[in-house]
Amino acid sequence: MRRTRAALAALPLMLGLLGSQPAQAAAAVHSGAGGGHIPLLAYYYQWFQPSSWQRAKIDYPQLGRYSSDDTGVMRAHIAWAKSAGIDGFIVSWKSTPVNNRRLRLLMSVAATENFKITVIYQGLDFQRRPLPTAEVTADFAAFAKWFADSPVLFRLDGKPLTVFSGTWAYTHDEVAHITRPVRSKLLVLNTEKNERGYERLADVTDGDAYYWSSVNPDTNPNHAAKLDAMGQAVHTHRGYWVAPFAPGFDARLVGGTKEVPRKNGATLRAEYTAAVGSQPDVLGLISWNEFSENSYVEPSVATGRRYLDLLRELRGGAAAGRTATHVSPAPGPHRHTLARSAAERAWPNMLRLAGFAAVLVAAVTLLARRRAGSGIGRPGSHTERRTP
Repeated sequence: MRRTRAALAALPLMLGLLGSQPAQAAAAVHSGAGGGHIPLLAYYYQWFQPSSWQRAKIDYPQLGRYSSDDTGVMRAHIAWAKSAGIDGFIVSWKSTPVNNRRLRLLMSVAATENFKITVIYQGLDFQRRPLPTAEVTADFAAFAKWFADSPVLFRLDGKPLTVFSGTWAYTHDEVAHITRPVRSKLLVLNTEKNERGYERLADVTDGDAYYWSSVNPDTNPNHAAKLDAMGQAVHTHRGYWVAPFAPGFDARLVGGTKEVPRKNGATLRAEYTAAVGSQPDVLGLISWNEFSENSYVEPSVATGRRYLDLLRELRGGAAAGRTATHVSPAPGPHRHTLARSAAERAWPNMLRLAGFAAVLVAAVTLLARRRAGSGIGRPGSHTERRTP
């Protein structure tokens, strides 16, 4: 009788576990790639030389007024970034001798530190005008030729990720002309600012990396809803969605008019939460070291390491070092391979659990019938067999 009762008592528990599996699978899908680890890339600027720090700055790096050619600075940046759960840098780039030299240096350092690199191509000039289509086409072709095979590049479904900044200034046909020669080797994401803009280019790009550094989550009630809608639009077209978040913003010294206060980390926390909620394939932190627009998280004279500490908290503690397994999956069918994987892995367990529950019910029923026929278990019989 004790065994029968124990089996019956276990049955609700097993059925409860069975019922919880779909909810757990759904939670895993919602949380992003790799069972909850959404890759985080920080926008990184490599235009600094000592004279750069003499203009439009209200704060300075703890490392001093560095040059972007300094590999010691690069190594310190990567170590700090990894400690905060950042998986890689999205490097501001277009093909010039200085930019190419610095990109190669950064990639060589990253290769020794198990850290990932990709680029955001700057398609607008200093006056925010689009570069000639022929120049952009040649630069993307050069990047594909020189860098696409490097193991240090950040990949999704086996292909290196790149971002084309300023796509809104180009026609559909111009973007198609630029991306068509390289999309067999590279993913090229646009940087459109709304669903309509993204859908205009969905067939000639591979997703969207929205660079939204100036939003104030306290004064824009549509902030999270807009990210959700953008993510949904991108995923509807089977593209990749890089969701933006920032610690604050102030570009008034470089001609801007808007300030988004940091609020001692509250802004970063709110924007991170909204970005994660939009079910991104990648999180895009704006930025590592944009000191002119004051969106940096690099340790500085004024802020210390406060924002790295907050990122570490948001990323669940020691989140670094997971780059290789989570951000470079083997080549496979186009998206959403990573998001589906958690649910797909849950189904075998669900089927095994259902089978176990069925066997348990059958065993309990058979045991009860046998005991009913033999008198075992009836009142006064205890557990012994009756003698003739």
